[in-house]
Amino acid sequence: MAEHSFQAPKGTRDFYPTDLALRRRIEHAWRSASVDFGFDEIEGPTFEHLELYTAKSGEGIVSELFSFRRAGGENDYALRPEFTPTLARMVAAKAGGLPTPVKWFAIPMMYRAERPQRGRLREFGQWNIDLLGLEGAAVDVEVIGVAILALERLGLTARDVQVRLSHRVVIGRVLAALGVAAEKASDAMTLLDRRDKLDAAEFQKRAEALGLSTEAVQRFDAVARAAQPLAQSFDALAKSIGVEVDAFSALEEIRVAAEHAGILEWCTVDVGIVRGLAYYTGTVFEIHEISGAERAIAGGGRYDGLVELFGGPKMPACGFGMGDVVLANVLSDRGLLPKDPATLLPQPDAFVISAGGDADRFVAPLVRRMRMAGLHARTSYKATRNVGKLLSDANKVRARFAIIIGAEIADGRVALKNLASGEQQWIALDDVVTACARIACAS
Repeated sequence: MAEHSFQAPKGTRDFYPTDLALRRRIEHAWRSASVDFGFDEIEGPTFEHLELYTAKSGEGIVSELFSFRRAGGENDYALRPEFTPTLARMVAAKAGGLPTPVKWFAIPMMYRAERPQRGRLREFGQWNIDLLGLEGAAVDVEVIGVAILALERLGLTARDVQVRLSHRVVIGRVLAALGVAAEKASDAMTLLDRRDKLDAAEFQKRAEALGLSTEAVQRFDAVARAAQPLAQSFDALAKSIGVEVDAFSALEEIRVAAEHAGILEWCTVDVGIVRGLAYYTGTVFEIHEISGAERAIAGGGRYDGLVELFGGPKMPACGFGMGDVVLANVLSDRGLLPKDPATLLPQPDAFVISAGGDADRFVAPLVRRMRMAGLHARTSYKATRNVGKLLSDANKVRARFAIIIGAEIADGRVALKNLASGEQQWIALDDVVTACARIACAS
C-alpha cells in the first residue's frame, strides 16, 4: 500500500472524461464563434521570458507568476498568466508581413500564483480574441459581438449577462470636468477600478486625497456608480454627474455601432469600468452575470500601444480574454449544463457484439472495417456470451446501433439493432458497414 496519497496541486483541476466533455463544449462555442467571425487560431509557448510580462505590467506582477530559472541558466522565465503579451510579441516579430487586419484567437491554458477562490484558480483555460490593424467603434463592437455569439451558443441571453462598457477618453473627460488634475488622473482611474473592493468611508478618503472639493467628491462617487442601458440617451447621465453630454461622444459612437450590429440589448454603460491594466487606450468592457454574484466572465478593450511596446510598429488593437472557470459557474447556476454530462461524450455509431463460438473471429475485422470507413465503432472486452448484458453495455455508452454476430454468420448475415427504437433487421455482413455509414450520415 502506498505510504502517501497524492492530490492535484491546489488551484488546479483534474478533468475526468465527463468533466473534459463539459469543458470541450465551452471551447466549441468559443472556437465556432471565432471562426464564424473570421478569426484564425494561433498558439504560443506555455512559458515566456519573465521580462515579457514585467515590460507590460511592471515588476509587481512577479509575485503573481509561477517564475523559474533553469538550473545553470541565466534567463528567468514564467508560465504565462495571460496571452496578450505573447500575441503582441508574435505580431511585432512579423508585423510587416501580416495581412491587415490581423484577426487571431487562442484557447490556451494560463497560470497565476494567486490564492484560489471561487471563480479564480491557479490554472485555467482562457479564450482570447484580438483584432489588430483597424480603428473605430465598429471594430470594438465586432470584438464584443464575438463574445456575445459564443455566450448565445451556450444558452445565455441578455437577461443572464450584460456587457458593461466604458471608454478611457470619456472617463478622462469626466474626471477633468470634476476637477481632477492631470497628474492625478491615473490615481483617480485606479480608485474607480477598485470601487467595488472598498467600503464607502475608504472610498471617500481616497477620493478626497485627489484634491477634490466636498461637492466634487460626491460627484466622483456618483461617477463610480453611474450606469445605464447603452440604448438610453446620455443626457440624463451627463446631467446627474455634472458634465456636458458631449463628454460621452465616444460612447455614442459605440451605441450606434452596437445598434447596427444588433447587440444593443446586451450592453450597459458603466462609467466606473476602467480595467486596471494601464495599456488600455479607448473602449473598455467587462462581461458580468446579471446579478453581480460572480467575478467578470470576460474583460478587454482597446490597446493601441501594446504592439509598439514590444518592438513592433504602432498598430491599433482591440481584444478580450474570457476564462472558463467563472463561465462554467454561470452556466451551472443557470441550469445550462446537462444534468447527465455523459451525454456530451462521443456517441458510438455501432457496438459490435459476438454471441460466442465461431462468431468471435469476425468481430475484430468488422470493427476495423468500420473504423477505416470513418465510423465510431466499439466492442466489448468481456468474456461473457450473454448478449443481454452486452446490449446493456452498448446502451450505457449510448451507441446508435448494435451489430450482433451470432450463428447466422454461417449464412453471411448479422443482426443490426437500432438501440433507440429496438427495431432489428438482418443484413449481409458485407453490407453492414455501408448501411451504418449511410444511417450515420443521415442522422
